[in-house]
Amino acid sequence: MGTVHQLIEARGKQGALELGGLERREIEAAAAYMSDEDNAVGFLYSGWCQAALPHRRLPDAEGWQIQSERVTLVVEPGMRPTATGKPAPVGVPYGSRARLILIYLQSEAIRTKSREIELGGSLRAWLYRLGIPQGGKSIAAVREQAERLSLCRLTFRVQSGNSMGLVNQSIVDTALFLDNQDDRQPSLFLEKAKLSEGFYAQLQKHPVPLEESAIRAVSNNSQALDIYAWLAYRLHSLSAPRSITWRALRPQFGASFGRLDNFRARFNENLRLALAVYPAARVDVDEKGLILHPSRPPVAARDKAVR
Repeated sequence: MGTVHQLIEARGKQGALELGGLERREIEAAAAYMSDEDNAVGFLYSGWCQAALPHRRLPDAEGWQIQSERVTLVVEPGMRPTATGKPAPVGVPYGSRARLILIYLQSEAIRTKSREIELGGSLRAWLYRLGIPQGGKSIAAVREQAERLSLCRLTFRVQSGNSMGLVNQSIVDTALFLDNQDDRQPSLFLEKAKLSEGFYAQLQKHPVPLEESAIRAVSNNSQALDIYAWLAYRLHSLSAPRSITWRALRPQFGASFGRLDNFRARFNENLRLALAVYPAARVDVDEKGLILHPSRPPVAARDKAVR
């Protein structure tokens, strides 16, 4: 258990805030996680734990590529028909909302043992449990990301020893959209989806369990979500400490950063948030990068302090 969790247990959230020395966001995330009584578990395909979507919006016609130690991900934007007769690109999914929808889709597929996923009210109820507002710009952002996810095409290139695996497909095979009854908003809301057979097969083979309480505590921070998922996948599989340099981390977590020092500063901020919701994680930070230590996976027995 990290310093922030010990401090909250000893002094409570308000006492930790008054003492100083730690960032407010870190204390609030840890306190929210520790006081959460929901033991629900989510799931994510291991490929998404190693290579994720962009954090910010790209030009609609632009694709996305990101590379980690063993995985390269390429995402191609889908096309939407228009009244002009020429299809228009809808853009690559991005940000925290796209990640939350992905976690929901994959968690439901594992839970129900089915490729067919009910969205609509079920998705909205899940987002509500995560504290995501249900109206205005928030639900419009969810609607937009659902459409982008349903139309995009992705390629996971996975390196394992001397062999190379390739997953090249859409995330969903079929989808049912409901008209949002707003002529000013051209996008539709995804009501049902059927995961593609290939993606579903990979998810069944390589699911990574995540704590929903951890996801809830950092749900508005896309990089913190990525770091948490990566640590959940990586740490428990280690047999000995593993060093990773800042330069090796940047292609996976900071492709949009031109300067290494800027990436390092932002990554450190969000690493602290990820560790705030993963108390068992053992990660050291030094001038060269990170030192990962073998750690218990997040979905395990844990002590909770309610404040």
